[in-house]
Amino acid sequence: MAWATLWALAVATPYAQAAADNVAGSHAGVTLDPACKGTPGKVESAGFVHIGGIEQWVTAKGDSCANPVILFISGGPGNPLSPLSDSMYGSWSRDFIVVQWDQRGAGMTYGRSPPAEGETLTIERMAKDGNELADYLTKRYGKRKVILWGSSWGSILGVYMAKTRPDLFYAYVGTSQVVDEPVTQAESYKKLLALAEAANDRASLDVLKQVGMPPWTDPRSFGKVRRIIRVYESKVTTPPPASWKPAPEYTTPKATEDYTNGEDYSFINFVGMHGDGMLAHANLRALGTDFAMPVFLIEGKHDLLAPPEVARRYYDDIKAPKKGWVLLEHSGHDPNQDVIDAEYKVLREQVLPLTREK
Repeated sequence: MAWATLWALAVATPYAQAAADNVAGSHAGVTLDPACKGTPGKVESAGFVHIGGIEQWVTAKGDSCANPVILFISGGPGNPLSPLSDSMYGSWSRDFIVVQWDQRGAGMTYGRSPPAEGETLTIERMAKDGNELADYLTKRYGKRKVILWGSSWGSILGVYMAKTRPDLFYAYVGTSQVVDEPVTQAESYKKLLALAEAANDRASLDVLKQVGMPPWTDPRSFGKVRRIIRVYESKVTTPPPASWKPAPEYTTPKATEDYTNGEDYSFINFVGMHGDGMLAHANLRALGTDFAMPVFLIEGKHDLLAPPEVARRYYDDIKAPKKGWVLLEHSGHDPNQDVIDAEYKVLREQVLPLTREK
């Protein structure tokens, strides 16, 4: 099954009732999860947490509360990983408490807390949401810090979070790392144009020449180029497993509508109606390249949306207590099993020991 189809299926719907103790009006008074009291037990929760003035959907699964917490910052924006988490990351529960978050304007959160008329998303507001959630998780599961994981759009948001609240995180792990615009888009466009020319792909060349060199002022341009990227990446990467499917509770008709509306809303806020969305303001270098925590980047060699060459230059300039770089031969921008395996290896071998240090 194609990754685009997987995301089309990955729809969200609210549970009939969220656990009352998952809604926290004040994180200062949040109660410890029952699984963390006494002998550590199994963590399995799904509900709405009061973050940034609205209720936002958070799930947490782990075989033991003694495990460290991984906070997933998923991509899109508007494409939460909650629906696919069990099939993609279910086995990680042996070593970690896997936390998925439907960000403001996406998935379950969009359905429960739809944005007001004219309300827009900003990187700064969403980074505050993420750090507020990370702080909540430390209290809910009795941790000093959590592990921060970000992919694609989530890699922008993750770095903003890491730079503003380094005290909350053991390490930052980035996948399909986006660095800065318009540098990333320009390099992406040049690589894609060269591939289309080498293949004498007239249809793709016509589209690329019609949209022109970025930055773009038409929001449709991003989608047109993204479709071509998926075609070319699929020629040289391993497809995601057919077993990656959304959990049943995320596939109702109401869920489809909420997910689609959230995805559309988030996309427009991301690219902007005139090229002036959140993406245009994403510049991680402007935040500085010094990190107070270890940093690990895992990149697909054939990523045409966020070329690894851009991420590598950023990585080379990073100063951190520890850092690591992984380049995957058969991967692109979207995750496949190679990406999942590499992430897990880094987390197990490099990050897990950090959570045990005093």
